[in-house]
Amino acid sequence: MSIKTFIPSGFPGEREIIIPADLLDSIINNPVTEQLYVTHIGYYPNAKCHYRERPNGAEQYIFIYCENGIGWVEYNGERMTLAKDQFIILPPYEKHAYGSGDKKSWSIYWLHFRGTNAPFFNSIMGRSIEIKDADNSRIQDRLILFAEIYRNIEHDIYDLENLQYTSFCLMHFLASLKYIKSFREIKTIGKIDNIQKCIQFMKDHLEEKITLSDIADFSGYSITRINALFRTETGVTPMEYFSNLKIQRACKYLRDSDLKIKEIAFKLNYFDQFHFSKNFYKKIGIPPLKYRKMVQTKDTI
Repeated sequence: MSIKTFIPSGFPGEREIIIPADLLDSIINNPVTEQLYVTHIGYYPNAKCHYRERPNGAEQYIFIYCENGIGWVEYNGERMTLAKDQFIILPPYEKHAYGSGDKKSWSIYWLHFRGTNAPFFNSIMGRSIEIKDADNSRIQDRLILFAEIYRNIEHDIYDLENLQYTSFCLMHFLASLKYIKSFREIKTIGKIDNIQKCIQFMKDHLEEKITLSDIADFSGYSITRINALFRTETGVTPMEYFSNLKIQRACKYLRDSDLKIKEIAFKLNYFDQFHFSKNFYKKIGIPPLKYRKMVQTKDTI
């Protein structure tokens, strides 16, 4: 009989970002971002044999939303099921555990957050809450808000204005969970447009060599038009955005793998490790090796 190994992370297709510790110091001391801010954020698709236990809790509040499948959460002496369209927020410094089985997986959106306004959401913490599926449930709209938070952090993690905007997005996102009825009555926000589809195209080909012409062909626009649309939507060109995505993937490899710097550079189609290191330093502000040492000791979901 085979023995199943339960793991906290490392699932195929997972996405996650961890805010560097040095940046958190700036966030905590900013009058806007100190109110509510993300420390970790991610998505685990079809995560089977997922297991995380924290005997002393985490330093942050933890939000988990089950998109599909089924899992469980243990908190305050109770074991709860977390199934499709259910979420839970766990308070900091309190014992908990959660995961999925070896036969049934779950797909979860998750984030860790802190801030002076975080206790405002205590009324929806510590229990499983279902967002009932209906014509006006706006589940997809919440996922778009979540993606907005993730995308803005991913876009430029060290830009203060960007982080302030992310804090407001997080407040909106959590408010949509606290005031479900009010959120349902608001006019639905727009669907993911062609720019988001282009971004997904980039993510799907992140370890391949793609050009601006490839992105333009995929979008159906001319190179001039897709450049203009991307600048309007994201503030950068398509290739700059693609470069940002590659750096975030590099961050993941530095944190979760033993790949050497030159191996990461090769996987992500950089000319050589020096070209990669130069780009990494430009985006993150520290060399790749220093980043690896800093984040490998950090706790993730």
